[in-house]
Amino acid sequence: MSSVLVKNVGLMLSGEVDSPILDADSVVIADGLIQEVGSGLSAPQGATVIDAQGCALTPGLIDSHCHVVLGDWTPRQQMMNFLDSSLHGGVTTSISAGEVHLPGRPKDALGTKCLAIVAAKSWAAVRPGGMKVLGGALILEKGLTEADIEECAQAGVKVIGEVGLGSVKEPAEAAEMVAWAKARGMTVMMHTGGTSIPGSSVVGAQQIIATGPSVASHINGGPTAVSLEEAKRIIDQTDIAIEIVQCGNVRRAAEVASYMNETKQWGRVIFGNDAPSGTGVVTLGILRNMAMVASLGGVAAELTVAMASGNTAKLYGLNRGRIAAGLEADLVFMDTPIGSPGEDVLQALAEGDTPGISMILIDGKVVAKVSRNTPPAVRKAQVVA
Repeated sequence: MSSVLVKNVGLMLSGEVDSPILDADSVVIADGLIQEVGSGLSAPQGATVIDAQGCALTPGLIDSHCHVVLGDWTPRQQMMNFLDSSLHGGVTTSISAGEVHLPGRPKDALGTKCLAIVAAKSWAAVRPGGMKVLGGALILEKGLTEADIEECAQAGVKVIGEVGLGSVKEPAEAAEMVAWAKARGMTVMMHTGGTSIPGSSVVGAQQIIATGPSVASHINGGPTAVSLEEAKRIIDQTDIAIEIVQCGNVRRAAEVASYMNETKQWGRVIFGNDAPSGTGVVTLGILRNMAMVASLGGVAAELTVAMASGNTAKLYGLNRGRIAAGLEADLVFMDTPIGSPGEDVLQALAEGDTPGISMILIDGKVVAKVSRNTPPAVRKAQVVA
């Protein structure tokens, strides 16, 4: 049995909104799962020992909105290895919002179903840099039947990509398919805001409420946002997840975050990039979301960690995204970046600074000893035994 001891953690951030800071300084990992969380824990015989040297430990971050295709390549930006690069921004899991950028993407019922199945099976076996990708998000096209949804679910498709990116746009038609998908345990995203690519449509509160998705994707725009009044209507009249993305409207992101903070609905907020897109590939996007919401939205920095990890994991039924016994040991060591006025990572986020990452674990294995993309951290984790 492979084991790891993490010790001397200065700040343990759980990824849980109800208890965001843990009174603990050590973690024991066995065979890729967190076995114990506590203080002063001892290393099992033969364990790898990681000394956090006083830095913060967080769950691996989850990008709730990534437009993957097949393999670690984006045709939208003609860039290879963008997921591996995002890993160095602390993202250990990415969730597909639909493989819409695939050149020649099929738009008939059979083709869209086959694409989702192929992508889901492919991503289940591919880990860029070690990153886990929940791929194969079915794009709703006219002609899909309940039997098609069932076949996709049986084949491992777990997500319905952004409703509105395919030919199914009207709430009456979409709502029926959404109900079919939800009955089979699928999580349903829905485009929110102005058009993003040719073929997409403008979606506001009325369409969201009538369709009943699981997530109001990029409520701050992808990249064009609904009005604050429309955003509040979605929040107030539904109980769905509210997604804030990096490639969206910064003002609306801050306003929505502030409203969710005022109404104490932190558990509904999730973070995505909505990249690759016309905005580009934003490898530090989830960290930047955390800093943006903490500094401009008034949200406690420790809660932004949950928005970037545990909230999304719960929504998608993932056995990760939090620091707790029995969960997959996807972990990120981060600290205030050199030069920041913040004395620790929470103060740095409140200042709007991007944290520095010194080490990343996936399933208890070191996949990056230092981030090549973040600024350097003041306190750095090290493998000492």
